[in-house]
Parts: sequence; structure tokens; C-alpha cells
Amino acid sequence: MKFSDFVVVPAIRAEIAADDKSSVIEEMVASLAQSGVVRSEDAAGIVAAIMKREELGSTGIGRGVAVPHTKHPSVGKLIGTVGISHHGVDFDSLDGEKVHLMFLLISPPDRPADHLRALENISRQLRDDTFCRFLKQAHSTSEIQLLLDESDAHQFGS
Repeated sequence: MKFSDFVVVPAIRAEIAADDKSSVIEEMVASLAQSGVVRSEDAAGIVAAIMKREELGSTGIGRGVAVPHTKHPSVGKLIGTVGISHHGVDFDSLDGEKVHLMFLLISPPDRPADHLRALENISRQLRDDTFCRFLKQAHSTSEIQLLLDESDAHQFGS
């Protein structure tokens, strides 16, 4: 699975304005709603589902990365977006560090394999220090999209 299979480019946020976990999640879900892939009336329920998932354990996986995710019946296929916080956000990460890169995923409940494959792809790509460093330095949606495309084309070490 590639980033291009699920990342909604118009929903990418090159500078997350929010400065806490719940606000970041709200901002990223709102960007998906503004892009037309999530209905506005479903946004609050999606945010609640992601926050419920966060209660099980933080999706701040360390090294400045978080992958908030959930399954929700309002989406017909796997969708996601990317957000970057240059100042960092406290995400209750496993390593205690602030998060700078956020990949938010939402999938239909009846497509667990797609959900897992997307999580695997994200975690595999984010093991590449060069990819992460370049993403953290990106300041525009087009820069982020280019990096995701390059990652899809295996132009990084992963």
C-alpha cells in the first residue's frame, strides 16, 4: 500500500495550528471534512472515536511521530491526511517527546486489512530518518505531497 492510496492531498496541513492532542485531531478531521471526504456532521463522531482509541494507549509512537486512527462507519474507504507541527505537540508519546509528524487514518469497520496495511506502510516509511527529517522541514502541501510520492516510489531507504 502506498501513501497515494489513502492520503487526501487537499487535507494535508503543512502547519498544524493546534497545540494539544485533541485539538490536533479536531483540526485534522476538519481538514478532511473541508476536503469533502468526510461529512461535516460526521466529524465530531470521528474525533470522538479517535480520542476513544487514544484512551487505549497513545498513538504517539515516538521519534516525533503520531498516527491517530480509527474505524468509522461514515467512510466508505480508507482515507487519511498528514499534519506537521513545527513547534511540536504533547501527544503523550511513548518516548515523552513532542510530536511533529501526524498521520491520521480513518477506515470503514469492514476493511480491517486496509487499515492494517496503511499502518504498516506508515510505520515502515517513518523508520527512515531521512524521510522523517525532510517531512519535518516541509513548509507546504506541495512539498509534503512530493515527499510522499518519492516515498511511494521507494526513493528513500525503506
